[in-house]
Amino acid sequence: MPNIDEHIRRAMEEGKFDNLPGKGKPLRLEDDSLEDPGWRTAHRMLRNAGYSLPWIETRKEIETDQEQARADLRRAWEWRQSTPADDPMGKEEWARAVNRFRERVEALNKKIAAYNLEAPLDSFQMKRINADRLLSELTGKPHSDTL
Repeated sequence: MPNIDEHIRRAMEEGKFDNLPGKGKPLRLEDDSLEDPGWRTAHRMLRNAGYSLPWIETRKEIETDQEQARADLRRAWEWRQSTPADDPMGKEEWARAVNRFRERVEALNKKIAAYNLEAPLDSFQMKRINADRLLSELTGKPHSDTL
């Protein structure tokens, strides 16, 4: 079969898509043709009321917590960079920030493990967070050199 993109481009140039029903209207992506018809109304009511599946809510929480942990670590690193390299208070505060970050990552990795058991497909699985890799990316050094 010839290149499908070429067929679509040619059809667009010929105007074959100009008078399609629903043109200019938003797509109704909330309708799922694979959904059990017996549950369709219930799912629509829950969606319209702002509810979603528990595993989706868990993923949102994890992503929010992960971003907050990274932002807090970034702020601590910026503060550490603004202090003299030999300042003992700066070193101690940075070490405390790293420990807090590691504790948060450990808790998040536990949440991720629980979430991965709930997620219906492998494609929705989340990877565990590697604290050392994130610390190295932030500081540009192997983690042991950042303390």
